[in-house]
Amino acid sequence: MPRQDQQTELTWQRTDAGETPISTRFDDPYFSLDGGLAETAHVFHAGNGLPERLRPGFHIAELGFGTGLNLLATALLCTECQIFFTSFEAYPLTPAQTARALQAFPTLEPLSQPLLNALTHQQTQFTIGQITVDLRLGDAGQTVPHWDKRADAWFLDGFSPAKNPALWSPDLMRQIALHTAPSGTFATYTAAGHVRRSLQAAGFTVQRCPGYGRKRHMTSGRLTAE
Repeated sequence: MPRQDQQTELTWQRTDAGETPISTRFDDPYFSLDGGLAETAHVFHAGNGLPERLRPGFHIAELGFGTGLNLLATALLCTECQIFFTSFEAYPLTPAQTARALQAFPTLEPLSQPLLNALTHQQTQFTIGQITVDLRLGDAGQTVPHWDKRADAWFLDGFSPAKNPALWSPDLMRQIALHTAPSGTFATYTAAGHVRRSLQAAGFTVQRCPGYGRKRHMTSGRLTAE
């Protein structure tokens, strides 16, 4: 985790629900201005067929841990079985920044406190509810290839492909496919054509779906090549 004097630079935009952090590095919000919790449910949960597919040992992987919102929303969803959640993050927020961002989601408060405690103690492996968490820090282009697991579902939640192209490169999308279980799935808020083509070339069937909020479309898919 970053030292307290090595904060990721943010600005904050006030909405009806609270404050949304904006990355100054990528000029992009960490979650939808139209409602981050609802966006997670629409894009990443429904896009991966959750909670119906959840079972003991199910493994979710994520590009872009951000504020931990997707993790906490999934912990709220997953109450019947123990699962795994691995997240790859190059620019982690400090605990104070995370706490400020999560104030917009009071329903998550019972789960956000254990997360903040883990981050405060610089833990990268911890448990939230029924979820065993592995937070992998560093450039995903370097950390994903060395990961020795395969995910049943991917949350592709990096900043906009136009603003953070490295996280959506064809090489990284191939690594995503290599680290996906047979018939595993992905979902992402973006419908950028080059991202869809890279995922398709990597071995996924890809479909464009209705997006959330101001986003007209999103993308989801299933691995067909093993």
